Amino acid sequence: MSRRSGILEFAVLGLLREAPMHGYELRKRLNTSLGVFRAFSYGTLYPCLKALVANGWLVEESGGAQQEPPAAPLTGRRAKIVYRLTAEGKEHFEELLSQTGPDAYEDEHFAARFAFFGQTSRDVRMRVLEGRRSRLEERLEKMRASLARTRERLDDYTLELQRHGMESVEREVRWLNELIESERAGRDLKGSVTGETASQDTTSGASGGLPRRGEDSPPDTPDDTAS
Repeated sequence: MSRRSGILEFAVLGLLREAPMHGYELRKRLNTSLGVFRAFSYGTLYPCLKALVANGWLVEESGGAQQEPPAAPLTGRRAKIVYRLTAEGKEHFEELLSQTGPDAYEDEHFAARFAFFGQTSRDVRMRVLEGRRSRLEERLEKMRASLARTRERLDDYTLELQRHGMESVEREVRWLNELIESERAGRDLKGSVTGETASQDTTSGASGGLPRRGEDSPPDTPDDTAS
């Protein structure tokens, strides 16, 4: 399985854990809720769904009639297939959710993992966040070294692009630092004490939260081409 298809499998299982959906609704949620999937087609989604059904992680159920999506040929109405997560599928998703290996830190996979942090245990969230921060700090060090070696040979626009890439990485590292600090204090993104650490916080006096940002989603992940 390719890394890209693995991310899609993870996201589909995560969305279906929330509620059963048909393919058109799934595609809309992947496009709107998970920016990493803004550019993908039904030709990518449906083979993934069929594979998940074959593995026993999803079941197909009849959901009545569905109007064809606007982008599809006007062939009238067809039976709506609703995809539902099985008990085995839920168990498989929870296993994927608990993984904290290097793949969890990569740009696209991290974005998908972060989207499901609400379903992830605190200790796993911490390992993923710290792993992502470490990965970006390594990338930032390489970018700085590369810029120092090539600065004199770069024109102004290329130099500015390199600086922009570095600033993007630095900004995400700062954001990760804030998230990690909040997790350690047992707070959620709104500054409330989470259920996992509420009993501890009553004695430690932890309070407050992250500064609110203009958007609730993580900052754009930098393109590796900047390095």
